[in-house]
Amino acid sequence: MSGTFVGMPAFPEAARDAVRDTTLRGNLRHATHTIRAKRAKAVAEVSDWAALREAGRRIKDHTLLHLDRYLEQLEAAVTAAGGTVHWVADAEEANRIVARLVRETGESEVVKVKSMATQEIGLNEALEAEGIRAYETDLAELIVQLGEDRPSHILVPAIHRNRSEIRDVFRSRMGHWGRPAPDGLTDTPAELAEAARLHLREKFLRAKVGISGANFMVAETGTLVVVESEGNGRMCLTLPETLISVVGIEKVVPSWRDLEVFLQTLPRSSTAERMNPYTSTWTGTTDGDGPRVFHLVLLDNGRTDTLADEVGRQALRCIRCSACLNVCPVYERAGGHAYGSVYPGPIGAILSPQLRGTGSAIDASLPYASSLCGACYEVCPVAIDIPEVLVHLRERVAQGGPVTREGNKVVLKPAAGHGAERAAMRAARWAFRHPGALRAGQRLASRTRRLHPRTLPGPGRAWTGSRDLPAVPPEPFRDWWQRTHGGKDGAR
Repeated sequence: MSGTFVGMPAFPEAARDAVRDTTLRGNLRHATHTIRAKRAKAVAEVSDWAALREAGRRIKDHTLLHLDRYLEQLEAAVTAAGGTVHWVADAEEANRIVARLVRETGESEVVKVKSMATQEIGLNEALEAEGIRAYETDLAELIVQLGEDRPSHILVPAIHRNRSEIRDVFRSRMGHWGRPAPDGLTDTPAELAEAARLHLREKFLRAKVGISGANFMVAETGTLVVVESEGNGRMCLTLPETLISVVGIEKVVPSWRDLEVFLQTLPRSSTAERMNPYTSTWTGTTDGDGPRVFHLVLLDNGRTDTLADEVGRQALRCIRCSACLNVCPVYERAGGHAYGSVYPGPIGAILSPQLRGTGSAIDASLPYASSLCGACYEVCPVAIDIPEVLVHLRERVAQGGPVTREGNKVVLKPAAGHGAERAAMRAARWAFRHPGALRAGQRLASRTRRLHPRTLPGPGRAWTGSRDLPAVPPEPFRDWWQRTHGGKDGAR
């Protein structure tokens, strides 16, 4: 279960295989339509939703603008409360530090809270290479881990699986990871949940080390926050003797007052609940209560580079609610695996190419994995203008240009395969700068309209493979206006 999905083909190729899987498409259609309908109802209950959304946007933008100050404040507060803070630049350093911290405890297994950051860096695989076994405890993550699968959704990683498939995974794989599934297990949700509960309980009770991420970090007190619906996360956060939390640096908020805004918007946008069933907070260590040792690993891994991009930095506002996935027509048909990242859907299409760069085929193709319909922006609880960032990243891929990589300013070369696109844009720019040539071209196109093909040749074939080529009108607008108005009323 790799966070980088090394070797993935470009999105169009991966999506082409996914859309042929009728079971996958049926599972996704049912799940996304159900979640988004419930979300719409939950959001409609809040009379000041627009104000909360704007407040969330402003808090995030303010924090990102002063990220250095708030991270230093967070470090001081965590340290004062008995915790230890580790600053890490990339996935390799983070994995090395976490593995060392676990080895120092003398343990060879850990229990994990659902965490996008640890998936991003491929922590489970890194720990396995060190002889340490990591057990996922979130129900959906457990399904993915037992099935040797990859997550396909931010909130519901096993959204691509139906109940029968989950039953089969439990029956065949639970025994390899611990307590086997009960005999005669059916696909009834209650039975599946009970099988998972029995399987996980023995791991909770013997685990000495827990690993988590965090939804938020409060700078003023050094408090970390995890919100969840099952309670498994709380078991991981309270029972082990050592707790290691790996958190992206963008998850910090200045104060508890700021946190209150997100505790209203996150549950309604993600699970369509008025509030999270379990909201766990912890501040350092306390004698006789919870873990005796706490480590906070602050993860950069491309976030500072993203912050340097005035347009692309919007992606760092994300609170991982997954609302954008549930309304996206592309995600609904292609599924999460086609994005080649633990961050699928619209947010993944703008976040992954910034965190990882656009050097690989999959990352260079992600900004094009969208219809630009804007539904993702409409539902985002922190008002990330995803279509704007997608267009911005498309320009970067096609044209190249200056970016920040590992803190250094570099100039990217245009990605391969976009020569025709660049030539077309240059031709259009020249035509718009020469009105006479544009007018002659329009007249020629109108007079030869009967000879026009219905599909484009060469590189344009991919565009017309799913669209109708617009019909050219019998005459250009300028000629129609001249003929019907005789050049009057300000005609040019």
